[in-house]
Amino acid sequence: MLFFPYSSMQKAVESTTRQDTESAYMLINCELGFESSIIEQLKLIPNIKEARGVFGNYDILVKIQAASVESLREIVTFKIRKIPKIYCTTTIMCSRVLV
Repeated sequence: MLFFPYSSMQKAVESTTRQDTESAYMLINCELGFESSIIEQLKLIPNIKEARGVFGNYDILVKIQAASVESLREIVTFKIRKIPKIYCTTTIMCSRVLV
């Protein structure tokens, strides 16, 4: 286990929380057998930071980052939800962490 002085850790936390970006996670249900194809299409969208297949009630988990909440809304509404074979989405907006 590595231990860092408090000041180093504090700087690391501040650098990750003071970004001028908004984040969201999206849970996607899609048609059976189209998960890989949809993930490849998602990865072509510049603001998609991660897209993975998952097990359980959902088929795909996506991490999105954008400059503003409006940008996130446009990506979700006009890019992701327009991909064929996506049936249902649940979007989770992240709140900004205050340090």
